[in-house]
Amino acid sequence: MRYISTRGTARPCSFEEALLSGLASDGGLLEPEIWPSLSAREIDAATPYVDAAYSILSRFAGEAFSAQDLRADLESAYAAFDGPDIAPLVRIGENRYLLELFHGPTLAFKDIAMQVLGRFFERALQRANARATIVAATSGDTGSAAIAALGGLSRIELFVLHPHGRVSEVQRRQMTTAPFGNVHNIAVEGTFDDAQNIVKALFADEDFSKRARLAAVNSINFARIAAQSVYYFTTAAKLSRPATFVVPTGNFGDVFAGEVAMRMGLAIERLIIATNANDILCRALASGVYSTFSAQPTLSPSMDIQVASNFERALFEASCRDAAWICSAMEEFGRTKSLAIPEPVLNALRRRYDARRCDDEQTLATIARVYRETGRLIDPHTAVGVHAALGLETLSPVVVLSTAHPAKFPKAVGNATGKVPPLPPRLSDLYEREERVTVLPNDRDQVRAFIEKRLARA
Repeated sequence: MRYISTRGTARPCSFEEALLSGLASDGGLLEPEIWPSLSAREIDAATPYVDAAYSILSRFAGEAFSAQDLRADLESAYAAFDGPDIAPLVRIGENRYLLELFHGPTLAFKDIAMQVLGRFFERALQRANARATIVAATSGDTGSAAIAALGGLSRIELFVLHPHGRVSEVQRRQMTTAPFGNVHNIAVEGTFDDAQNIVKALFADEDFSKRARLAAVNSINFARIAAQSVYYFTTAAKLSRPATFVVPTGNFGDVFAGEVAMRMGLAIERLIIATNANDILCRALASGVYSTFSAQPTLSPSMDIQVASNFERALFEASCRDAAWICSAMEEFGRTKSLAIPEPVLNALRRRYDARRCDDEQTLATIARVYRETGRLIDPHTAVGVHAALGLETLSPVVVLSTAHPAKFPKAVGNATGKVPPLPPRLSDLYEREERVTVLPNDRDQVRAFIEKRLARA
């Protein structure tokens, strides 16, 4: 299995190289040279989740890991989840379902892929007798998931950048109270997009990137996308017919995992992008112009993103893998913050995706409605998805990806329902733990200097 860049000029690489680099050398995102296929008969309603993950990830990993090592890593990755189902499907209405993806160590869907990624990193680095520096930007959940997966590993130094004051207190404390010596938290005075731009700039700095041995765990790393595609297959098997999936998304990784499943052969009725007020993806599909505004703080902070990094992958596929166009389009977007999507590409996107928007008032109303009608508490991101699902007219099952535990957003949930969701027992002392975080300005050079100083001590 070889991986190619969406921008076409980087040399093809192996799965292991794609895993450890994250980003292609030409600045593009890595994808399989040829999409593997999976027969629907290989995963049915009785297939254990670990077995389904093995069937899918073995196709993407190729010969990078032995069958024994791959299975051992998957079994270890999911051992700490609440139960063997990993991604349980629950009915909330006629032909309406929630896919609960928050049963891992940090109560968010990022755990499902990040726990796997951590094992893969550790195995690959041990085999190469190498070290790596992970620099990740987070809008709230990726950081804590990365810390849970990589904290304490001797061959990795992990730097997590989050937007100062723009994540929930639970999200912040899950990162800043980590006891691991190899974890370094940076609060950037800006938005998630600012933090993400710093990370991209550090990777683009070839001298620094090589010296620091940078690697990525954000969803630009294809291994994460591959691991997230698994729950589309297991959910479809439980329903026994094609479903419409509604995906609350900011960086486009989770919904693109649905496209990955489709390209492997899974029958999906439609993929619905659910956005909050930061609706760049909704506007792009409606108008054909992909253009940024200033990111607005909302009740669903993990989606407070304007530049959806993984949208480049969708554009690459919708353009029939026209790497030359992607290269020029991304250069134009980087320069002007706007891109007119050609009609054939836009039509291809619209055949696969639709998008709906939900503001904060609608988010609170949806949390209240779900609690009133079902007795279930949902977090604000899930509510954005449910709001989108309520407006759909389809005979197919509608599955909303429930991306975070409501206890991660107690204030919003409490305001909507009058009931504050308690933290699970494993996090019951979260507010008592000591925090460790450094606040830095939105400045690449200062962040780079901080990282270099910490690496010199490691």
